[in-house]
Amino acid sequence: MSKKILGYLVFFIVLVLGFYYFLFRDNDMWKKKLSIISYVKPFHFTTQQGLPFTDRDMLGKVTVVEYFFTTCKGICPKMNTNMKAIYQEFQSEPNFMILSHTCNPETDSVPVLKKYADSLGGQPQKWVFVTGRKDSLYQMARTSYLLDDPKNSFEKIEDQFIHTQFFALVDKDGKVRGQIYDGLKKEELDLLKKDIRTLLAEKSSTGNFVNGIFNNNP
Repeated sequence: MSKKILGYLVFFIVLVLGFYYFLFRDNDMWKKKLSIISYVKPFHFTTQQGLPFTDRDMLGKVTVVEYFFTTCKGICPKMNTNMKAIYQEFQSEPNFMILSHTCNPETDSVPVLKKYADSLGGQPQKWVFVTGRKDSLYQMARTSYLLDDPKNSFEKIEDQFIHTQFFALVDKDGKVRGQIYDGLKKEELDLLKKDIRTLLAEKSSTGNFVNGIFNNNP
């Protein structure tokens, strides 16, 4: 093969590769994906405004999830101080929200949650606090968000109490991504912020539900 033909061949290959790069450079297929560790299952809770909130309301949003209770004097104030910093950093993002579940619904009624939420100063549509049936709240923590050991569910529900410092991260399609983040460790909070930005840049792959369940769930 002559040098001239070889040169044309190399030029053609470079041209084709360049074309595909510019064509797909903004496509998520070129980017490293955060691992999928779980899926959001259907639920129905009540917000601090007394409004219904379901898994459908998370569609299209990158959501940070936590469990806490309003009377906690230990880790919860520290967690929500850190969560407030996350909220302030991403509050202008239209596709971002925080979902805070009470793990003590017997005490944390809608008015109690509203007073607590107001004290943190978040917009109720961006930082949502929810209450509901204790067994449903705990099932979501264990089977959807992996924030507590499922083995703990074998005890009587009235004897159970979740007290966790961990956060979960959910993408726009209801997939729990990345890892479980320690809400008290700066390095993990920094990683969480980085992963939030990664998921905000991703495009939703479905945009629809099937039978009340995200249709990309297995």
